[in-house]
Amino acid sequence: MTDVTSEQTAGAGPRHVAIIMDGNGRWAQSRGRPRLFGHHAGAKRVREIVEACPDLGVKYLTIFAFSTENWKRTQVEVAGLMGLFRRYIAKEARALKDEGVRVRFIGDRVRLDDKLVALMDELELLTSDNERVHLTIALNYGGRDEVSRATKRLAQDVAAGRLKPEDVDEETLPKYLDTCVLPDPDLVVRTSGEARISNFLLWQSAYAEYEFIDTLWPDFSSEIFAGLVHNYGRRERRFGGVLA
Repeated sequence: MTDVTSEQTAGAGPRHVAIIMDGNGRWAQSRGRPRLFGHHAGAKRVREIVEACPDLGVKYLTIFAFSTENWKRTQVEVAGLMGLFRRYIAKEARALKDEGVRVRFIGDRVRLDDKLVALMDELELLTSDNERVHLTIALNYGGRDEVSRATKRLAQDVAAGRLKPEDVDEETLPKYLDTCVLPDPDLVVRTSGEARISNFLLWQSAYAEYEFIDTLWPDFSSEIFAGLVHNYGRRERRFGGVLA
């Protein structure tokens, strides 16, 4: 086996954290409120976590906002979520710009309404020069769907003669993924006590560290986030190798 470097294993915090923000609905229902009440509370929590990133050394934050499977929820909840996304983008755009946050969206935009897509495009353009924190929002995103779309684009390049089949390897496909300009996540966190990855960043998280915590997303504080970041620094990441 190939030895791994100390840079890969020792002491350093995660550069890229990805979060499956789960538990909004249960949080609201435990308070006798509708599920959308929890989604609104969860949206407010995002700002606190984004603001905490620079002091923790987290340069990239990716959050799972809406999956390709979430369309199976009730029409009322889906419509409420889409309205929440539109309002969140419109309300937070200037603050994100001023705070040095660069925003990207990943996922298939075809099914999203035109007004929401326009707001997403505008926010990406507005924050395109920012570098302090890179916030990626997964919206109508699924890992299998992403790989399928990437594979289709790759196949089109092969068919058009822009790429030779024999040149395709594990370094090729990532160039076609939604996350092609991002580093792979170092740490993936899921809130709410569920211990599954729910089709999130399947390719990118092959060697990520995972934390499954019981806290519901609206209760996920910057203090909890900091604790997870610090815990990560005590892990040894070997990437299939052995320590030197």
